[in-house]
Amino acid sequence: MPPATPPLLDRCHHPLVRDLAWLLLAPDLIDTPWPGRPGRQALGLDDDVRLGAWLDDLEAWPGELERCIGETLTGRMGLYYERLWQFLLAAAPDTELLAHNLRIYRGRQTLGELDLLYRRRGETDLVHLEVAIKYYLGLREGPGEAHDQARWIGPGGADSLAGKREHLHRHQLRLTELPETRLALCDTLGEALARAAVGGERLPVIHRRMAMPGVLFYPWPGDPEQRHPGQRPLPPPREANPVHLRGTWLCWRAWRDYRDGLPAGTHGAWLHKPHWLALPRPEHLLPLGEFERQLVHHFRTPASPVQIALWQADMGWRRLFVVADDWPRQIPLPPPGIDREGVSPR
Repeated sequence: MPPATPPLLDRCHHPLVRDLAWLLLAPDLIDTPWPGRPGRQALGLDDDVRLGAWLDDLEAWPGELERCIGETLTGRMGLYYERLWQFLLAAAPDTELLAHNLRIYRGRQTLGELDLLYRRRGETDLVHLEVAIKYYLGLREGPGEAHDQARWIGPGGADSLAGKREHLHRHQLRLTELPETRLALCDTLGEALARAAVGGERLPVIHRRMAMPGVLFYPWPGDPEQRHPGQRPLPPPREANPVHLRGTWLCWRAWRDYRDGLPAGTHGAWLHKPHWLALPRPEHLLPLGEFERQLVHHFRTPASPVQIALWQADMGWRRLFVVADDWPRQIPLPPPGIDREGVSPR
């Protein structure tokens, strides 16, 4: 069966609502010792009928969501993704957003910031949630063994899955262990926490979670979903979520061979940031020949990688990165001293 659009996503037309629905439905890329994202049950949206009605209301009255997203539509995709989470935790029935982008200082030194702090309605425990959205392309040859996370790099070559995983694991998710963070929480959350801190009472428990959806793009030929004779498929990286979203990447010189293997009637769309989350609706796609002319023009000169979506009724959806023939122009070094045993977080 070809990959299909989930029914709850297919009902959405507004691009911001579609991306928010995708955020709710997409799996995380990796499974780490840290708990993953808050599930739909924690948000109060576990029932499909309830979630569908909630999305329908946003479709009818998207103004609050549009105001929350604001200027991030023209900024970095990570900021756009954070705003989606801010809106979700504030607007979902069973969660209460308490703070976001909370900077932690030691004197004049910035130690970091907490992406999101929330709690479930009616509960006192706090949840510190770190969020990231990542699109990594796998290298057949590169740092470490075949399943090493350092083999998976961003389309710009500036970061890797290994580096992001370790930064979250060693730094971002440990910020709540610092006394400076507890003081910042007292300042931010009000007098009740401050009195507890001064009186030596126990502060609310802080649970730590990580949400990192995205797509892992396997090299073509050799995608484990589309095997080719003589090409050993690249295995998924260590800790990969068994149901992570998959795509394919290839160099521009291989495009015509790839294109010739597509079924008749294939349509495509160029995915522009920040709308790399939900795939477009089929009515917004272009015939393959018309879409290909855009690619030809783009790759006439040294060009940046392009993410595209392809669709055909029998084939279903495919995500694809097309990169210049000299890609990658840089490969990030693996982070030092990776802890393969992980942690036992609270």
